[in-house]
Amino acid sequence: MLCALLLRWNPDLSLPTDILIWALLAGSTGLALARQWRAGALLLVLCLLAALLMERLTPFALSLVAGGLALACGLHRLPEPYRPAARALVLIWALSLMLHQIPGFDNLKVLDKVLTGPASQPFTLYLNLDKPLALFGLLLAWRDLLGSGGKIRWRPLLLLTLPLAGLLLAAWGLGALKPEVGLPNWWWLFALNNLLLTCASEEALFRGCLQQRLSERFTPLTGLLVASGLFGVAHLAGGPLLVGFAALAGVCYGLAFNLSGRLSVAIAIHFLFNFAHLALFTYPLASR
Repeated sequence: MLCALLLRWNPDLSLPTDILIWALLAGSTGLALARQWRAGALLLVLCLLAALLMERLTPFALSLVAGGLALACGLHRLPEPYRPAARALVLIWALSLMLHQIPGFDNLKVLDKVLTGPASQPFTLYLNLDKPLALFGLLLAWRDLLGSGGKIRWRPLLLLTLPLAGLLLAAWGLGALKPEVGLPNWWWLFALNNLLLTCASEEALFRGCLQQRLSERFTPLTGLLVASGLFGVAHLAGGPLLVGFAALAGVCYGLAFNLSGRLSVAIAIHFLFNFAHLALFTYPLASR
């Protein structure tokens, strides 16, 4: 059933072998976020081996991935003077993966110019292999990445839905979106990809890593604003309007992280905002 649906949207796929890679990657990500380190590491190794055997990953790319993970894993045993440089290298490595700057990855196109509705622009979806791998290096390098935990401040956390809803309404008012209620038949594929392969890695970098480090070095407000601004800049390809909206959304995600002490909550808020966009408005944008 799954294979038939994917082949309908993209006949060029070689299934079910292709899907195995990303199923292992999604499982590994979920286990890592649940702090099930050994099981997550096992699935990650199987994912990389499957990608290599199925030629979705070249030996060169695999060597760079393995090198980055090894550096992240071993930097805690380095002498203190060398740790900042090692962490900087891990951060550059993670950014390179997230920006698709490391050659040798053949990411899987699963949706090719499909429409979420008649008023939406065509949408193409890739299941990325490189971007989600950044999460694992960041987890190894910064052991507090998932947050400190503690009591969740539910009332202010729930109030974050108001400014996030306001962002979608503002985009409508500016003509970037139009109301289009309903879900396409590939909504579940979007949801799994967005939650485990996109939001998880983005929140790990911008909230778990950058916001926490900047908050420690300067102030929590500085960490929140700078990380949110960088999150906006990461969306530069979508134009200045998207940069501004992403930065404002990033403030909400950062507040969710601070109010809960859990990266998983920031990931969930990020995902729910994206899913609300898909379910209630034109996705990715209104047709012109």
